[in-house]
Amino acid sequence: MGAFAAISLFAGLYLYFVRSRAGQTMDQLAFDGAEFGRRSVTPLAQELLDALPLVSVVAGLVLTGVVTIVRRNGKTLIVAFGVALAAVLTTQLLKIALLTRPDLGVEGYDGNSFPSGHTTVAAASALAVFLVASPRTRGLAALGGSCFAIVAGTATLANGWHRPSDVIAALLVVAIWGCVAGLVLTRGPWSMGTLSLGGGKARPPAVDRLQLRLLVPFAVVAFAAFWVTYFRAFGDTPGTLIAYIGGVTAIVAAGLGIGLTGIRLFAPLP
Repeated sequence: MGAFAAISLFAGLYLYFVRSRAGQTMDQLAFDGAEFGRRSVTPLAQELLDALPLVSVVAGLVLTGVVTIVRRNGKTLIVAFGVALAAVLTTQLLKIALLTRPDLGVEGYDGNSFPSGHTTVAAASALAVFLVASPRTRGLAALGGSCFAIVAGTATLANGWHRPSDVIAALLVVAIWGCVAGLVLTRGPWSMGTLSLGGGKARPPAVDRLQLRLLVPFAVVAFAAFWVTYFRAFGDTPGTLIAYIGGVTAIVAAGLGIGLTGIRLFAPLP
């Protein structure tokens, strides 16, 4: 159900923000509004983006390797690396070969960049660490991984590389493969044991509450900015800064929401 929900959200995101004129206009306004971000954080964002692929891969390899050695759980490591690689390849296949961005007359039109490759690499590395983590540390791994992916995704927007929908789509691609990993780990020869309703008791509930408390205000701001941008998109004063703020808060809300959902979905897993 989690995988199908993520696929549905991905499809809806693509159909509205890439295939419709209204969605393209709103996405482009957020992209144009990122000029504020480029003026304020471009040097930091550029350095982050340049180092992101290498940092993500190295950090993911080191952390997953250390945790796997401690927990002596090689099967999960193989699954984690497999779905992380699958997520990265899926993004490249979708962006380069399968998905297109039609020219609907929106000013600033550019070719397809949906989903974001940089964000996928960061989120996939975080997913690998999350999968090999123990139930006690799974919540912290989800929160830390969400923050890492959010920073990477926001940097691509602030630096003018991607639109907000590109970043959120990348998070959803990784979420889909995370659900696939959960299925693999609970079915067939890769199963790590039967599901247990008591498995979630080992994780710290404070992490859940913290993620939720962080998620709610960002989601509210993103929702409000979306509607303000929607009604002003075709007016004389479209409000690029509001669109940019909405894009950033939407990325944060999506990252935190996916992380929180991951904690809940994997809670029964031994």
